[in-house]
Amino acid sequence: MRHMPLIAICLGYFMVILDATVVNVALPALGHDLGGGVTGLQWVVDGYALVFGALLLSAGSVGDRLGGRHVFELGLVVFTLASAACAAAPSVPLLVGARLAQGLGAALLVPSSLALLRAAYEDPRERAQAVGVWGAIAGIAAASGPVIGGLLVAAGSWRWVFLLNVPVGIAALALARRYLPRAGERSGAGIDPPGQLLAIAALGSLTLGLIQESVVLLLLSLPLGAAFVLRERRAHSPMLPLRLFRNPTFSGASFVGLAINLGFYGQLFVISLYFQHVRGWSALATGLALLPEGIFVALSSALSGRLMKRTGPRLPMLAGLTLGGLGLGGLVIAGSHTSYAVLVPPLVAAGFGMAFTMPAATAAIIGAAPAERAGIASGVLNASRQAGGAIGVALLGTLVGSGAFVPGLRVAMIVAGAAFLVAAAVTALTVERTTA
Repeated sequence: MRHMPLIAICLGYFMVILDATVVNVALPALGHDLGGGVTGLQWVVDGYALVFGALLLSAGSVGDRLGGRHVFELGLVVFTLASAACAAAPSVPLLVGARLAQGLGAALLVPSSLALLRAAYEDPRERAQAVGVWGAIAGIAAASGPVIGGLLVAAGSWRWVFLLNVPVGIAALALARRYLPRAGERSGAGIDPPGQLLAIAALGSLTLGLIQESVVLLLLSLPLGAAFVLRERRAHSPMLPLRLFRNPTFSGASFVGLAINLGFYGQLFVISLYFQHVRGWSALATGLALLPEGIFVALSSALSGRLMKRTGPRLPMLAGLTLGGLGLGGLVIAGSHTSYAVLVPPLVAAGFGMAFTMPAATAAIIGAAPAERAGIASGVLNASRQAGGAIGVALLGTLVGSGAFVPGLRVAMIVAGAAFLVAAAVTALTVERTTA
């Protein structure tokens, strides 16, 4: 019974992270059924990431204020119902609308999940192991999404990609109601509607500007972002306490979350289209082709956790980011007739590096935040990750959609690899040298 709270939390978390990647290999089939070009497909992916990322900060504050269990359960209900709506969507606009609702559900349950882990596992060693599993789940879900999506599309329809969430969500809700603690640590974390609207406007303008290639919207995102920071600095009860960023480790790990999702999720969107549009492969073949990115995720996460126990999070982050960056950069060799065998090593390196980094980055940011800020710390990390994913899909998708696909793909892979390597440099400069 001791592991039941962790199972309940990880079921919900796995479902949420899986949905960020499982849809990628289903995009061509989805586009064939419902219509819509690359821009429409970008919004199917980015609509979810945009709302997920933009609302995480407020949701983290809500969880800190009201207690994690109720917010977690509400998130599960919203996400499961929205998944059913996605499966039934008759058009791309309605599908995007349902994906926005999924993002709301995801934003509610993710920050509270980590706060619930703190409440469920009071022993520091048990808690460290639970947080390690929680962080590893993100890498496993993200990397296994293409394979699961390919199998579901081949077995039935792209709609099954969303229907899968319904039984999983119901099971997670049943376990949550029975095994999760009724309340975690609470604080007076702020709920700031003006700040929330500014955050949505800033991230939305940036994402839409990248997808539409609009300089006006890109420029507009700058003052909106500045206004958000100014609002949070002056707000009596801010949803994002800016003083958390005075800790260099917290700031550095937050940037790492953004950078790795920009590179990895952006790459996943582009490579999925490459295998199907350029190589002419089926959804199942594409999912299997992406298997090298996920096949060593469990091993990578476990090795990261073991190293972190001896060295702290800094070294695993540096190793994972460097390896992942080199792997993503290595995908520049992809072309119309490139042997698949040549693509396997960089795919393995990208997935291994992502999974090696994530548990350590999670431990770094949680360790740098006060215990009563567990929900908002988790919200910051996941908000930065989802914002990075939205930016990555928008930016890298635009690179391949605005001209010849293969040259755009190569530039996109350089950008993805550079994001990881810049994150490694930031880690070296900011994350504290500690032992676990």
